[in-house]
Amino acid sequence: QVKLVQSGGGSVQTGGSLNLSCIASGHTYNTYSMGWFRQAPGKEPEGVVCIDSEGKTTYADSVKDRFTISQDYAKGTLYLQMDSLKPEDTARYYCAADVIPCSPEVVLIMSYRGQGTQVTVSL
Repeated sequence: QVKLVQSGGGSVQTGGSLNLSCIASGHTYNTYSMGWFRQAPGKEPEGVVCIDSEGKTTYADSVKDRFTISQDYAKGTLYLQMDSLKPEDTARYYCAADVIPCSPEVVLIMSYRGQGTQVTVSL
């Protein structure tokens, strides 16, 4: 059973940075794709980024060149570094994992999800 436990997030002003973490257990990185998606109040969920089992990454256009996904295999942790944050990045962010091909859209249907963490960006 895959378990994902998130930490990080919080509130920041426009242009600021935040880092999210997702500790994964119960799976091996060489078989799972992992990613992040977000959901703002009253809006549909949006896939943000995906990283496959070989480390290839794909980003949504809305976050490209501002967000960076990475993994620390030794710590079993997935990260999302968010820079140049904008008010429209305000949402609850979730990490996810599954054994399926990777894309930001596919992150939305991954079987395993973290509990979510709030990111709020003010003007």
